[in-house]
Amino acid sequence: MAKVLTSRSESYSQWYNDLVLKADLAENSAVRGCMVIKPYGYAIWEKMQAVLDRMFKDTGHVNAYFPLFIPKSFLSKEADHVEGFAKECAVVTHYRLMNSPDGKGVVVDPQAKLEEELIVRPTSETIIWNTYKGWIQSYRDLPILCNQWANVVRWEMRTRLFLRTAEFLWQEGHTAHATQAEAMTEAMTMLKVYAKFAEEYLAVPVVQGVKTANERFAGAVETYTIEALMQDGKALQSGTSHFLGQNFAKAFDVTFTNQEGKIDHVWATSWGVSTRLMGALIMAHSDDNGLVLPPKLAPIQVVIVPIYKSMEELDKISVVAKELVAKLKAKGYDVKFDDNDKKKPGWKFAEYELKGVPVRLAIGPRDLENGTVEVARRDTLTKEVMQLDGIDERIVSLLDDIQTNIYQKALDFRAASTTKVDSYEEFQKVLDEKGGFVLAHWDGTSETEQRIKDETKATIRCIPLDNEQEAGVCMVTGQPSTQRVVFARAY
Repeated sequence: MAKVLTSRSESYSQWYNDLVLKADLAENSAVRGCMVIKPYGYAIWEKMQAVLDRMFKDTGHVNAYFPLFIPKSFLSKEADHVEGFAKECAVVTHYRLMNSPDGKGVVVDPQAKLEEELIVRPTSETIIWNTYKGWIQSYRDLPILCNQWANVVRWEMRTRLFLRTAEFLWQEGHTAHATQAEAMTEAMTMLKVYAKFAEEYLAVPVVQGVKTANERFAGAVETYTIEALMQDGKALQSGTSHFLGQNFAKAFDVTFTNQEGKIDHVWATSWGVSTRLMGALIMAHSDDNGLVLPPKLAPIQVVIVPIYKSMEELDKISVVAKELVAKLKAKGYDVKFDDNDKKKPGWKFAEYELKGVPVRLAIGPRDLENGTVEVARRDTLTKEVMQLDGIDERIVSLLDDIQTNIYQKALDFRAASTTKVDSYEEFQKVLDEKGGFVLAHWDGTSETEQRIKDETKATIRCIPLDNEQEAGVCMVTGQPSTQRVVFARAY
């Protein structure tokens, strides 16, 4: 198979686009800014969904579904929220089409104008808090711990598959609590759920932190985030959890009678991750040969390719291969025996390498004679001949080793790509020549933060939750600072 990808060193952006298309993950659609997620890409997303859904339910949450359309008046009830999303909203103004006067197609029926325009949800806080008002009367109705799996629309002008599209898939949790302390605990619990998923399943190390006021979610009191570093030295916000205080409860007049018999407004959180995680998965691990998938999220974890010249040889190999498939499937693994005789083994090897299948086995007539199998690892591109006897147990161990190795490689890269700087000149030089996470002192003002963003395109990704306290001075203004924050250019 000819080389199909632009190299990362030549053009990281083109490499990414090539990989998404050539590995059959997604493609652009006829609708500007929207994508078609292809079966192989969707299979990875389904695995992500399954793991996260279980983690949500293990922490006491339940799934529900809320409308796609939001009355325009709802969005305007929370001032910061509407200001944050106003420029990204798709608006429905009419409800009917009619034949055009010239008979060549259809036009909007001018008589079918909606009394109130509907917003295609960019996020669901407003419609959900309007709903919660009818669900909550007393402290006995709390907490409400709802999540929904849905699509949202944010009218992006510059789009890139998975990373930034006009429509994307996600989950959004929306919870209601009787006290501020409960809501804060919920926000932190979900941040840790996201971090655990990122590190143990995506194999992507993340920094857990709090956003600055400039970077906070529109309508939140605090936004907590997990920030990952991609191979090109740019950061990717990979999940957020928001403490909303009583902002939405006050906007929608959601009150309850507390245990003391007094009326109070409910405390809220919201939290979400999206198909942007697919972008993180691709950019954190993959190489110039194609995808490198962590075994826990790979649609095919093991593929077996027979090497044969006659149908008789294939029949003998098939007996051994199918027995191994059954053993691995019984252990809960996704295994494929590719006996398609229309494709040659070399083509299959290249295809499964491109698609990031963690383990590839090749079995030929000589292997049957010797009781062996060739085992290839996708993460290291190494091959080893192993004994067929007990190979299922060795593959299980190998998959665990690959998962660990992929994470460790990403962790080592992040460590090598994290730099402490003390001057603004050094800060700009590191951004231009090295990239990555830059740890620097900042005076805590929005004005300085905005100046840095305007001049360097770098933003404060977060203030780490486990940050060391360290006396210093802001690299820009020289004002006192008690800690370094994480800067980076980002997607």
